[in-house]
Amino acid sequence: MPRSRLPKALALFALVAAGVHAAGQQPGAIPGVGPTGEIKKAHGDFKFTEGPAADADGNVYFTDIPNEKVHKIDAAGKLSTFREKTNFANGLMVNPKGEIVACEMAGQIVAYSADGKDRRVVADKHDGKRFNAPNDLVLDKAGGVYFTDPSFRAPMPLPQGKTCVYYADAAGKVTRLIDDLPNPNGVRLSPDEKTLYVFPSGQKQMMSYPVEGPGKLGKGKVFCELEQAKAGGNGGGDGAAVDAKGNVYITSATGLQVFDPAGKSLGTIKFPEQPANAAFGGKDFKTLFVTARTSVYTCPMEVAGHRYGGK
Repeated sequence: MPRSRLPKALALFALVAAGVHAAGQQPGAIPGVGPTGEIKKAHGDFKFTEGPAADADGNVYFTDIPNEKVHKIDAAGKLSTFREKTNFANGLMVNPKGEIVACEMAGQIVAYSADGKDRRVVADKHDGKRFNAPNDLVLDKAGGVYFTDPSFRAPMPLPQGKTCVYYADAAGKVTRLIDDLPNPNGVRLSPDEKTLYVFPSGQKQMMSYPVEGPGKLGKGKVFCELEQAKAGGNGGGDGAAVDAKGNVYITSATGLQVFDPAGKSLGTIKFPEQPANAAFGGKDFKTLFVTARTSVYTCPMEVAGHRYGGK
C-alpha cells in the first residue's frame, strides 16, 4: 500500500473498529450492567403482571393478579399456566425444595408444590389477625421469609391496623419487624444477607436495614432516593432485583432504576410500559425478566442475577 494511503486506511480501520464496539452496546446501557441487547416483549395481553421469580433451571414464574393466575415461561420461552385461583397472588420466589412461595393478597403467605397442584400455608396471621394483603417477599438461607404487608387490595379498616414488614421463620413463627413505613412494597436481601432492602411506595427514600440474625434487624437508614417522574414528586418504589455484584434494580414510574451496593445511582433502564417487578432468569441467569402492566419483557444483561433461598 502506498505510504500516502496508510493514514486513510488506519483512519478507516479505526472507524470500523469503533462501529463494531458501538454495535455491541445498547443506547443508554449502564457500563458493567447492561442491557447488552434489545429489550423484547416476551408475552402480553395480561391484566396486571407481577412477582417474577426463577427456579434453579432458569424457568420464570410470574403472576397476573386480577386474573388470579401464576404463569410459567420455560427456558425455550414457552408460556404456560402454572396455577389458577391464586387468591390474587403477587410476589413469588422459589425455595430450595422447588416450591413456589407466594404472597396471596387475600391475606397469607403460601407455598405451591413444584407441579402447582398443592398449596400449603406458611403464615396467615400476626397477633391473631389476618395480614392486610401480603405483597412481596424474599427468602433467606435459614429457610425464613421476609415479606411486606401494605394496604393495596386490603380490607378496610386494615386488619393489622398499619402497614408493616414481617419475618416468618422456617417453623412458621411470625415476627413484626418494621411498622413505620408508608406502604412497604418490594423487599430484597443483599447477596451476603447482611442487609435487608425495603422499597416503600409512599416515599422516594428507599430503606436498608442491617440484618443481625434471621428475622432480627438493626436500625434502618436511607439506602437511596429515587429519581422522580415529575418535579416535586414523591413517588416510591415497587419491586426489585439484585445482581451477583450486589447492584439493586428498583422498579419505579421512570423505569428500572439501578443502584450500586453503596446506594449510588448507576442509571435507569426504560421499558415500553411502567415496570412493576423484576427477576433474573434464563439458562445463565443473565436475562432480566420484567413484569410491566400488561406484559413481560426480557432484557439481556452483562451481569448475572443473585439467587435466593440457599441454593
